[in-house]
Amino acid sequence: MQKIVRLLLVAITASFISCSQQKNEICNDLEITKSHLDRDVKMYTSIWKDIFEKRDVSLITTDKFDSEATLITSTGNLIGIEAFQSYYNNYFTGFSDAKITILDVYGQGNLITKHWRFTGTHDGEMFGIPATNKKMDLYGVSLVTMKNGKVLKEKNYFDNYSFLSQLGLIQP
Repeated sequence: MQKIVRLLLVAITASFISCSQQKNEICNDLEITKSHLDRDVKMYTSIWKDIFEKRDVSLITTDKFDSEATLITSTGNLIGIEAFQSYYNNYFTGFSDAKITILDVYGQGNLITKHWRFTGTHDGEMFGIPATNKKMDLYGVSLVTMKNGKVLKEKNYFDNYSFLSQLGLIQP
């Protein structure tokens, strides 16, 4: 009988140790994931602040963006660093005072969501639209996929009706 009790105690102790080790492994995995996410969010936020503050699309490089980074747009996907640079350069040629304010950034796993506000005066050509000299104040969201600490995919969502109305291209 004492052998059975001892074996039972050993089995229970071993099961607690195993559960504790599994819990520690899960916690360690979560901490690693959280530290990667924190790093990704910090990098993503700082690179976009730098690009807009310095008005410099040449900061879009393979240091921060995957060489095959994809920008998903309503007119088709743009792939690669040069495509990203060309697309975002439209905002600097179209708005000499372009400003982006990052309102919130959230993440989970390899996904980041950025809530932003874009302001500026449309005083230059942008995406083939001649200057209207109208003020722009637009809110939007970017959905981002990260890979190995770099931007892999980005898609921006905003109210296109508001965008075109503010530029005076359609009647509100």
